Amino acid sequence: MEIFGYLAAVIIGLSLGLIGGGGSILAVPILVYLFHVPAEQATSYSLFIVGTTSMIGAYNHYRLGNLKLKSAFIFAVPSIVSVLIVRKYVLHLIPNNLFQIGAFEITKNILIMIVFAILMIATSLSMIKKTTVDQENATINYKMLATIGLVIGLIIGFLGAGGGFLIIPALLFFAKLPMKQAVGTSLFIIFINALIGFAGDVVTGMSLDVTLLLTITAIAIIGLVIGTQLSKKIDGKKLKPAFGWFVLVMGIYIITKEIFL
Repeated sequence: MEIFGYLAAVIIGLSLGLIGGGGSILAVPILVYLFHVPAEQATSYSLFIVGTTSMIGAYNHYRLGNLKLKSAFIFAVPSIVSVLIVRKYVLHLIPNNLFQIGAFEITKNILIMIVFAILMIATSLSMIKKTTVDQENATINYKMLATIGLVIGLIIGFLGAGGGFLIIPALLFFAKLPMKQAVGTSLFIIFINALIGFAGDVVTGMSLDVTLLLTITAIAIIGLVIGTQLSKKIDGKKLKPAFGWFVLVMGIYIITKEIFL
């Protein structure tokens, strides 16, 4: 199963390079189901893998002129605050065993995976649905952008998700960025949020399998390089619905496995 996990790690970077998000949607299930990392620990690993990969991707997009720093910082600053609050205080307050329904026990790990799957399904539907944003004569709503950043930071903190699948719609609709600029700016925001969240976990004493973490990260970076090169030739708008269907299937699989299998 680990061999499949390493092969799947390429897709983490590939999705980040192509559409500026989706890496964590793949990273957490890969870590949990193929490498048997506990769900809470997998959220921490995901932050490092996706954050490091996004850092390189953001630099590449900066060179291409696809990074809008003002929008990125207005979004990132409030989201960093909420990420740190959740990772440092809230997540550790949730007990490992929550409640029991008959013979079925709901644990923290199951809760994380189910919430993750629900979010995947909701996100996939928004990716599949065709939406258009009128960027001509558009006014950037910085206040709403900061508010959305705060809310998405809570989700990033709880799930260990980079949040690109939520950040990109926010940048499209509230910052009025074209798709390619939304991708580059999203990668920069993911990089800041994810690595600060991971640093918070390390400070609180999270145990790490450094070899596994660095190996998956290196493979994801290879996928990112491939994805970034492909993004120059392929329209991200066409890839988004296809990736949405893939995410939908993954979300349904996770719910089925956690509840019924």
